[in-house]
Amino acid sequence: MSRDRALLERALDRGEQDGGNVEFKERLSRDVHLEGGRRESLAAQLRHRLLSGDGEATYVVGVTDDGGLAGIDPDTFSETMDVLSLLAEEADAHIDDVQTWGVDDGLVGVALLQEGSVLETDDEHVVVGTAGHVDHGKSTLVGSLVTGTPDDGDGATRAYLDVQPHEVERGLSADLSYAVYGFDDEGPIRVRNPNRKSDRAAVVEEADRLVSFVDTVGHEPWLRTTIRGLVGQKLDYGLLVVAADDGPTRTTREHLGVLLATDLPTIVAITKTDAVSEERVEEVEREVERLLREVDKSPLRVARHGVDAAVEEINERVVPIVETSAITMEGLETLDELFDRLPKTAQDTGEFRMYVDRSYSVTGVGAVASGTVQSGEVETGDELLIGPMSDGRFQEVEVRSIEMHYHRVDEARAGRIVGIALKGIKESAIERGMVLLPRDADPEPVREFEAEVMVLNHPTRIGDGYEPVVHLETIGEAAAFYPENGRLLPGDKGNATVRFKFRPYLIEEGQKFVFREGRSKGVGTVTAVHPME
Repeated sequence: MSRDRALLERALDRGEQDGGNVEFKERLSRDVHLEGGRRESLAAQLRHRLLSGDGEATYVVGVTDDGGLAGIDPDTFSETMDVLSLLAEEADAHIDDVQTWGVDDGLVGVALLQEGSVLETDDEHVVVGTAGHVDHGKSTLVGSLVTGTPDDGDGATRAYLDVQPHEVERGLSADLSYAVYGFDDEGPIRVRNPNRKSDRAAVVEEADRLVSFVDTVGHEPWLRTTIRGLVGQKLDYGLLVVAADDGPTRTTREHLGVLLATDLPTIVAITKTDAVSEERVEEVEREVERLLREVDKSPLRVARHGVDAAVEEINERVVPIVETSAITMEGLETLDELFDRLPKTAQDTGEFRMYVDRSYSVTGVGAVASGTVQSGEVETGDELLIGPMSDGRFQEVEVRSIEMHYHRVDEARAGRIVGIALKGIKESAIERGMVLLPRDADPEPVREFEAEVMVLNHPTRIGDGYEPVVHLETIGEAAAFYPENGRLLPGDKGNATVRFKFRPYLIEEGQKFVFREGRSKGVGTVTAVHPME
């Protein structure tokens, strides 16, 4: 018997008792259980169960009054969870976790409820994107930061972030990973075990200030994934790592170019200082300073000038440098202080907008779209649009629930990395690069736009019909370029018409993008759009 199944069996064994905290429900519906006096009666019943369980209650759904496994279809289960969430709100409680099992006739689930309103997060939630060459210690550094645990020299703390089996086996990250820690008046709040979603949720609940990391990919074949992580998230800061035993590499230069092309204030962490001599650390630090000055940036050594100077001066031109070791924990207190004090840079203005980075399906919940909220805020129950679809239309959907770092929340604001469960669409219809907007928005899908572009690297020249992949927000799509004067040489800056090859997207003037094809790379800014007819 699995541990999860044992949870169901224990709840069934305890059964419904007048003085117990377990309640059996076959189903709940809006039309029946929220009408008239039923809502107040059921909320009172829920309060009784919470009181009996010292602030916790267990609702077993899809079972008969005597505990028989009846099972209900997924749509009915989702509606039941919606109604239970509303009843919990009425009872000043919230659903903390839901687990489901398939039975012959549908789904059976156990919902764990807790006293108190659902989490509300503060406005000081800083989002940091990491970058750097493979084996330079990005994931290890982040793992040691969020746990406060020294690495063992073999990447033990990196394992907290490598989420795919082949990544753990090879010791390489092949997709974006996410991590979080926080601060209160007494200092950092670490995650005891990031692999346990309850531990990560506890940090979100307890911290006065949150720091989320979007940990990107250092291996050359996955550079497009790194670009997606740095361009497609609403980041406040970049964290570029450079290993002291290796120094800056071509990948380091590429990742730095992407960070700076998006005008993202960036910190450079020199890692693995324990593995080399002080002279080698100094040599690599000078190499990093030269690299920064080559791209017209001003390096600032935090060890020399102090954290106060770094906090005051960091911007798109001034780049603080910190020496670190995940094994000795050197420099991690400095990073803690920086992340505790650095101001949030992403602006929380305008109507709600979120570009979809991932989508997945959850049994009993349905389609979930995840990404970083670009602007505004969204609440459970909001009616939204998602699209554009391949034909340019937008589809109406409703927000079932919102989750942030495994903690269910009732709203999310700009800068939050969230998963939004949607009613009214199948997961198979959701694609990366789509956008979520308010229902009353009037979006115009775009297939073609004008841009000012700069060619960073190309073996010859860019001519009419050149087709790189454009990375804009979470969009990663092949597009044809038509330079204004017919061609652009390496180092040139000029205007070009850009046309997506396969489908339209929602883009606006002023958005920045990166384009790449092989070792050819460039950056651009949208200057005008041509909406589809």
